Amino acid sequence: MKATQVLTSLLTAAALAQPLVAADAPTARPPVDQRHFHSDAVEAFIDKVAADIADEETSRTFRNCFPNTIDTTVYYSEENGVPDTYIITGDIDAMWLRDSSAQVNHYIPLAKDDEKLAKLINGLIRRQTRYILIDPYANAFYRESDKVSEWKSDHTDMKPGVHERKWELDSLTYCIRLAWKYWKATGDTSPFDDQWLDAMQLAVDTMIVQQRKDGKGPYSFMRTTQWQTDTVPGAGFGNPVKPNGMICSTFRNSDDAATFLFNIPENLMAVVNLRRLAEMLDALGKKPELAKTSRDLADEVEAAVKQHGIVEHPKYGRMYAYEVDGFGNALLIDDAGLPSIVAIPYLGYGSIEDEVYQNSRRFALSEDNPYFYKGKAAEGTGSAHLARAGDNLIWPMGISSRVLTSDDPEEIDKCLSMLVDNTAGTGFMHEGFNADDGNDYTRPWFAWSNSLFGEAVVHTWENHPEVLKK
Repeated sequence: MKATQVLTSLLTAAALAQPLVAADAPTARPPVDQRHFHSDAVEAFIDKVAADIADEETSRTFRNCFPNTIDTTVYYSEENGVPDTYIITGDIDAMWLRDSSAQVNHYIPLAKDDEKLAKLINGLIRRQTRYILIDPYANAFYRESDKVSEWKSDHTDMKPGVHERKWELDSLTYCIRLAWKYWKATGDTSPFDDQWLDAMQLAVDTMIVQQRKDGKGPYSFMRTTQWQTDTVPGAGFGNPVKPNGMICSTFRNSDDAATFLFNIPENLMAVVNLRRLAEMLDALGKKPELAKTSRDLADEVEAAVKQHGIVEHPKYGRMYAYEVDGFGNALLIDDAGLPSIVAIPYLGYGSIEDEVYQNSRRFALSEDNPYFYKGKAAEGTGSAHLARAGDNLIWPMGISSRVLTSDDPEEIDKCLSMLVDNTAGTGFMHEGFNADDGNDYTRPWFAWSNSLFGEAVVHTWENHPEVLKK
């Protein structure tokens, strides 16, 4: 199926709720009375940043994208004063643990000055807690437990309320990241009750099981499908691995089946957030054994990545593989979804100056990476996930990740220009667009991509404001 055919199939009534940006329109946001959630802090911050953006189209795109999650995807409520937040991805009515965490990440620094916004994130942490306790292997859930999933016939142990049950290590680590960042920003510990502690115990226990030192564990997954990457080889357990301390992830963050189960960016993200979890538990004075287990697991995973996850490339030198199997086999690619190789420092591991990271980044942003595309409209990383829609599709998230891990004003300027110039007049980011034609794109309503663009602009505003003043 070609990308243009995919685009046609995706232009549903829900997607069309986000209109094209008229040349003289300040934004393409929904009318105020149709927005899902309002935050004074967010509105004030948008005005503050946009005032320093000289280019009108960049300013409009920022004004559209930064609030897109709260404008269109948030469902907030309270019961007996306890907040509850359900967040959809956009054009799919389900909540991914990963996406929902990433969709609000750029709001967290503002939560300390806005009680409503703090409650929204508080409620999201609480809902994620309940979801982890339902099934730590599931990646996406419904608001109502009685809703029947389109994937109900998947060959796995589908629980009530689960939309999709793809084991992705980053689903759990994103939840820890959200909790830690919220705690650091606000000092609020109210979401971290006994239920949350039980969920964190289950999350760490699940990671340990998926080190596969004592067998393959209870999780397996197969799907009756025409798409190879939507099902799992090896009777649903994946290709063989040789245990080495890393944690298996049956699927990538793109919801595609892994080739080799030890995904390096996902394991490095786990290292960072296991240590953050231990820090939180120490501060709370709760579960000291879990804190120790988390630190020990982080140390073990990090050592395994250093031993097995770094390869010697004939052109780029020592660099991270994307996936390995412990037998010495390695997959040398990068995928635009986060965690990615390019995004490793953004996600908290190491620094952009690290030699191994820089070598890896140069590879990922070159045509030696099978999923890096250069065309008439832009250059950037894509994903095997969109191979079904045709080759040459760049993910805006990959370009945003490049901004978030760059200290080069010229590179940042180039990336922001590519993003703003390829919204196809919608004023929003998309899942993917054709490297030769930004008008050929997939998923008009994809809130995570909008949020990440908002972060990229704020990163530029904070670190290289001169870029935005051009």
